[in-house]
Amino acid sequence: MATLTQDRTDVYTRVTERIVADLEKGVRPWMKPWDAGNAAGRIARPLRAAGQPYRGINTVMLWMTAMERGYASPFWLSYRQAQELGGQVRRGEHGTLVVYAGTVTRPEQSGEGEESEREIRFLKGYTVFNAEQVDGLPDRFRAPAPEPKEPMARIEAADRFFAATGAEIRTGGTRAYYAIGSDHIQMPPFETFRDAESFAATLGHETVHWTRHPSRLARDLGRKRWGDEGYAAEELVAEIGSAFLCADLGITPEVREDHAAYIASWLEVLRNDKRFIVSAAAHAQRAVDYLHELQPPVQQAA
Repeated sequence: MATLTQDRTDVYTRVTERIVADLEKGVRPWMKPWDAGNAAGRIARPLRAAGQPYRGINTVMLWMTAMERGYASPFWLSYRQAQELGGQVRRGEHGTLVVYAGTVTRPEQSGEGEESEREIRFLKGYTVFNAEQVDGLPDRFRAPAPEPKEPMARIEAADRFFAATGAEIRTGGTRAYYAIGSDHIQMPPFETFRDAESFAATLGHETVHWTRHPSRLARDLGRKRWGDEGYAAEELVAEIGSAFLCADLGITPEVREDHAAYIASWLEVLRNDKRFIVSAAAHAQRAVDYLHELQPPVQQAA
């Protein structure tokens, strides 16, 4: 029991300290993939060896490493996976921490002698390597990044995505926000944004907030008033969720003018709770999954 708790705390701390280090430099790590035109401008989720996208906090962690080291390949493999595919991690290469969350069941005895089972959540860390750190992999891991779609096509896809959620979106004023009381998203006029992608990315942020309504995901992070820790926590969830949506929809995220103030509030939350960044990414992933589930089924070509 003690070992499990120590391991869990160590992984949470390692993840949090890495995020905090970037925030202290004024950098939002989940925005890095768009700062340097990685992979010929492509915005993409990191991928497992079989092609499935990573989720939650692992998306953020792998984006951070890709930008720090200049990797263009979206593929990440464990040492064993690389060997099974005929590859070999080059000598001297350093792996990247990713995490796995799960539960274990432990028997428990009450004071009256009755036995029951208790679920204990745990976070386990393991190491992966980018495909560019591995020699001898199959050609599919070396394929060049596809050319980005035309900007208008990306925006049309985003418009369809947000319309399919059924969220009430009102236009007017100078602020973008979600009002939980009236359950609507307020957006300034389209023409007031510097470009179409900024509008779509901002709408993505507010639509993640929209998922917290009691009739949807009922996400309650303890927000009591504007600017408190609960407010900062919810903003962090919406910020990361918006970044995930941008990756899925091919939108360049909006860089908020007030991001320095947000970074300060996020740092306070993360320093007070070493586990929150993992929880925030999980909340963000659930919000994005919920929005994807509202989309109409994809029509298969005949």
